[in-house]
Amino acid sequence: MESTMQQGALTVAGILRYGSQAFPDAEVITYDGTDGVRACFSEVAERAARLAGALAGIGISPSDRVGTFCFNHQQHLEAYLGIPAMGAVIHTLNLRLAPDQLGYVIDDAGDRAIIADGMMLPQLAQVLEACPSVATVIVVGATADAAIKEQIAKRCKVLDYEEFLRDAAPVVEWPDVVETDAAMICYSSGTTGNPKGVVYSHRSTYLHAISALPLYSQRSWNILESKGDVALIVVPMFHAAAWGAPYACWFTGSTMIMPGRFLQAEPLAAMIERFHPTLSSGVPTIWNDLLNYLESHPTDVSSLRMLTSGGSATPRSLIETYLEHYNIPVVSGWGMTETSPVCTLAIPPSGTPRERLVDYLATAGKVVPGVELRIVDDQQQVQPWDGKALGEIEVRGPWITAGYLGGRGGENFDDGWLRTGDIATVDREGYVRIVDRTKDVIKSGGEWISSIELENAIMAHPKVAEAAVIAVPDDRWFERPLAFVVVKPGEDLEVGELRDFLATRIVKWWLPERFSFVEAIPRTSVGKFHKKVLREGYQAGNYAIHEVKRTQSEE
Repeated sequence: MESTMQQGALTVAGILRYGSQAFPDAEVITYDGTDGVRACFSEVAERAARLAGALAGIGISPSDRVGTFCFNHQQHLEAYLGIPAMGAVIHTLNLRLAPDQLGYVIDDAGDRAIIADGMMLPQLAQVLEACPSVATVIVVGATADAAIKEQIAKRCKVLDYEEFLRDAAPVVEWPDVVETDAAMICYSSGTTGNPKGVVYSHRSTYLHAISALPLYSQRSWNILESKGDVALIVVPMFHAAAWGAPYACWFTGSTMIMPGRFLQAEPLAAMIERFHPTLSSGVPTIWNDLLNYLESHPTDVSSLRMLTSGGSATPRSLIETYLEHYNIPVVSGWGMTETSPVCTLAIPPSGTPRERLVDYLATAGKVVPGVELRIVDDQQQVQPWDGKALGEIEVRGPWITAGYLGGRGGENFDDGWLRTGDIATVDREGYVRIVDRTKDVIKSGGEWISSIELENAIMAHPKVAEAAVIAVPDDRWFERPLAFVVVKPGEDLEVGELRDFLATRIVKWWLPERFSFVEAIPRTSVGKFHKKVLREGYQAGNYAIHEVKRTQSEE
């Protein structure tokens, strides 16, 4: 029996129309270092339509790829809306990619035009010769080096973004787009080999944005106060669609604060005091840096009702400190580029006593509606949700990729399920606890040591700013943990003191006997600890290692 329901397409144009009509006066604020450049949703929508008209004017057609090489700002949001709405495909380029990988992804995607911040032109100029598909570069903002602009102009047409929009007629009627057609391309971070392209559809983008609405719906929770959310979107718009935040905010009429290039703790604190955001999204390293800054620079952060954290495991000590000192819950989420990315959110059950909140917040969370999740062992046997059984997370759902651009990565799929590479347990309430990455788990004497749990234990020490743990070869135990530790400025920390501290928090045989005190831990292009660089540096002998002898009780 067929239903009687209409078959309206779920498209980015639908998102654009809804937000501009339902919340025409909601604002987008782009931070410029001292104040904010403001535009209302209706203005942003009109400019997105002008962008689409201008792109059509230079020959961009449906399914053509348009790259963005930008920080978070209003113009990037206009591209998020206008490019997919016209039927073209936005390709968000990671600002932190090495030149060889940047050139690879531009060429692999076949970008015909690139919208780039003026300050990013030197990086772009390094790779354009290897990207024959690029015919036009559209520059946002000032260019510090005129010679770089001239260099690019010898290779392709160079246009000014504001002039480009000013001279264009806006699209009045958005074309009918098939909802399963491509809307956006994001590439995996490529820590091993070249990045792989994940192509989001209009349908997947629309449904993923709907799944995130509970995070941005304070307006519906406080009817009498009539307050809406103000979202400080710190997570980069080049990374997994900024976790869907721009589209979710557009759906809810939430004010968006775009930090531009000002992603350090000091300007973020200034933005919080200036614009009073109610929530913000970012990776744990950002929230750790902000926390360290707040310790010595008192700042009014009382407007924040929540921080969301993802990209890597959020240390329990960080969650505890924000909750105890600032009354701000840090809600973790789990996902990856291949999952659009949100799959789980650590929202505690209703009625959870305050003393138990951290127990839930410190998990990866419960799977969100629309996503199916299971854990499987080495023999691909599905494991129970009992909080004990370990297995690799596999997921499927309407915003989970079924493959990669060009048909790559077939080994990442298991009979319709995406293999994620994350090892986890799931308790009977459905809360996921990430134990490790399959490539990062430490196998010591036949037993597993979780590098994530060990890192969290180390970072709980009051003198430790951050820590990363890798496995290193051991003649007796096959592998043992090596802890890289960054000590907070002005503090002194000895190995013995740190091991005594850890002995009260972890089982004795987990205690590392190898430590390296470093000034900073290398990060990937999306802010995660870059353990591949740590392993290579260790193998090359680049780190001073402090080694102690294990006692009999630790074996």
